[in-house]
Amino acid sequence: MIALIPLSAVVLKSTDRGWDSFWNAVSSPQAWAALRLTLIASVVVVIVNAIVGTVIAWVLVRDEFRGKSVMNSIIDLPFALPTIVAGLTLLALYGPRGPFGLDVAYTRFAVVLALLFVTLPFVVRAVQPVLLELDQEVEQAAESLGASKWVTFRRIILPALYPAIIAGSGLAFARAVGEFGSLVLITGNLPFKTEAASVFIFSQVESDNVTGAAAVSVVLLLIAFVVLLGFGWLSRKVVRDEG
Repeated sequence: MIALIPLSAVVLKSTDRGWDSFWNAVSSPQAWAALRLTLIASVVVVIVNAIVGTVIAWVLVRDEFRGKSVMNSIIDLPFALPTIVAGLTLLALYGPRGPFGLDVAYTRFAVVLALLFVTLPFVVRAVQPVLLELDQEVEQAAESLGASKWVTFRRIILPALYPAIIAGSGLAFARAVGEFGSLVLITGNLPFKTEAASVFIFSQVESDNVTGAAAVSVVLLLIAFVVLLGFGWLSRKVVRDEG
């Protein structure tokens, strides 16, 4: 009830002026540009997270090094920080006055960077418990039979990780599609260039075009819902195939 009542209200608001108005709102050049940027950036983020998140989880579970507990805690920072603080941090690090001399503020790369920051924990935290439960004796048996470490990882370990990677990637995509706070400062919200869909929705609300904002919100909701269903189906299919 907590989720469905507000979502139903948004759907009803989006069709206040009829379906023609709904279509005009979501197909306007500015709305389409914002949706396209959001989807492309989210797909890039999912691909990077699936690879890098798995590597980070592997390092945290299988390797021992000084500062491991600190690094493990840092992974959860995007969950703890208000997203507007994350945006301010990214702007301070990678803006015009950043200490690294790398100025990516107000570019599309900044959109991807912000989304990578806020979605970092999803794949890592999904893969970690699976790695912890894997029986390493199976890996040792494979290596004793002459399998290389890469073959052991690809044929034994990776198939067991697929459901967790898929689940974490689905959550990362859904979070990236709806992210707002971390994007506001570092992207500059330039229409047709760095304006993400969530920021476009906010600008429409500020312009008193609530119906148009609701229409784009419904599109984002449908995309996230369909993607989560797809990732869920894929995860279950992988589990059945392994069984």
